[in-house]
Amino acid sequence: MAERPARRTIARVRSEQLTFLGADALLDLHQRTRDLERRGRDGVIVEAGCARGGSALVVAGAKAPSRAMYVYDVFGMIPPPTDEDGSDVHERYEVIVKGDAGPGYYGYENNLREQVHDAFDRYGLPPEEHNVHLVEGRYEDTLRLDDPVVLAHIDCDWYASVMTCLIRLEPLLVPGGVMVIDDYNVWSGARRAVDEYFADKGARFRFRHGARLQIERRTTGDRS
Repeated sequence: MAERPARRTIARVRSEQLTFLGADALLDLHQRTRDLERRGRDGVIVEAGCARGGSALVVAGAKAPSRAMYVYDVFGMIPPPTDEDGSDVHERYEVIVKGDAGPGYYGYENNLREQVHDAFDRYGLPPEEHNVHLVEGRYEDTLRLDDPVVLAHIDCDWYASVMTCLIRLEPLLVPGGVMVIDDYNVWSGARRAVDEYFADKGARFRFRHGARLQIERRTTGDRS
């Protein structure tokens, strides 16, 4: 998907409320995916936390149909935070469980996985034809990959979920591969998980703060 069609898709998924991400963050995901395709990098794509599927649609439209993409989500109510999360997270969770997160909040849907699958069909990206796998369940139970990972979009808000994704995915990240952390500047738990995990690993990664935090594994000899 070229940039102009991508911008139309981004506008559409936002107008249909399929994502909470802004246009700049979605465009970053598109461009990062197109870049890895141009460079011919090997590896699967992972998204952890897809809401109604908007960001996954943008990425799927930018990747080669043959490249596997795994979309992990509980496809329902977000799990509760833990003591490692700050008061901001716990206050937000209380709003959610009270049913006050706003009309159309994805966590209140009973058939969210089917809705996401249908959205892929409506956007001309049938999952079965585009090597997209919708994996339902909690990350600690489902996120068990052996494949090298070239791009991981981690959008799962709380400390425990983000930490699980980092532990399971970072060892699989190929040189030049990138993890995009959606909530680093939003929720205290996500920020704490990233800071703790990479506290002793920083020399092996490049950290870019743009629309979202991007963490790229350095290639051999890369010291820039």
